[in-house]
Amino acid sequence: MAVYTEPTDEELAILLEGWGLDGLRNFKGIAEGVQNSNFLVEAAQGRFIMTIYEKSVALEDLPFYLGLTERAANAGLPAARPIRTQDGQIVQTIRGKPTALCSFLDGVSSKRPPASHARAVGAALAHLHQALEGFALSRPNDLGPDNWAGLWKGRSRHAEALEPGIAAAIQSDLERFKSDWPTDLPRGIIHADLFPDNVLFLGDQVSGLIDFYFACNDFLAYDVAVMLNAWCFEANGREFDLVKGRALISGYESVRPLSAAERAALPLLARGAALRFFLTRLVDWMTPMDGALVRKKDPRDYAGRLAFHRAARDASDYGAP
Repeated sequence: MAVYTEPTDEELAILLEGWGLDGLRNFKGIAEGVQNSNFLVEAAQGRFIMTIYEKSVALEDLPFYLGLTERAANAGLPAARPIRTQDGQIVQTIRGKPTALCSFLDGVSSKRPPASHARAVGAALAHLHQALEGFALSRPNDLGPDNWAGLWKGRSRHAEALEPGIAAAIQSDLERFKSDWPTDLPRGIIHADLFPDNVLFLGDQVSGLIDFYFACNDFLAYDVAVMLNAWCFEANGREFDLVKGRALISGYESVRPLSAAERAALPLLARGAALRFFLTRLVDWMTPMDGALVRKKDPRDYAGRLAFHRAARDASDYGAP
């Protein structure tokens, strides 16, 4: 977990009064999460999650992130609803750090999701895309293709040490994206990080969509490509599970069918999404630890995915009918 900001009894009382909560029954830190301080709050009004944002989220971005989850919850989706203060504010502060309270979501994330979960989350993603249409605020994708060359600069030697032969392949990828990345696919607000640990289930039903802190405006099909990488590869990262891919795409298309252009772009979008996660993991891998207990993720998990996407011919290789 990250370093906690632990509220004093007096600070907590002021925060709870601001949200109109009383009858505090339980307040404890939660180990999950590596960037912010999270706490379970149980009061007379119910159970909630309180988050103190440390250094990873800019204060000016919080109305976007929290506004999205509020919009999704209002549309009936299983998203954590921000609890506004009694004077209508979406955040409070503690020691100069923004703090938010959201409704508690029941469920557990799936460590090895079956195809039934892939289909359910595909449909949930499409419902999310529809629910967020017309949202007033926007945020660029600061981890999109315009940023990949900068993330790669000066890191080829380190990547080559991890995975011999990958440096030349990534340079080729970057050139391909520069010339062939699509420009006119349907756009909207995407989650951009809907990995299995950001989805809660009760049985085969999606009960929670969480962690919107990479959400941004981009191609809707890019969100599908991120999920194909996250949900449909075997543990070694080199074998694509066609059954899960078919389930995820069919679930998404049961709500929002992909256009012909989106299908044609799917292999390139999936390749780009794999590169994005390879690069950000590589940056983390090379960055000295700052004392927080954060487990670094091996970028090599995405080397095999990149190889698969380079060889993919069309959307049928991902299970699209």
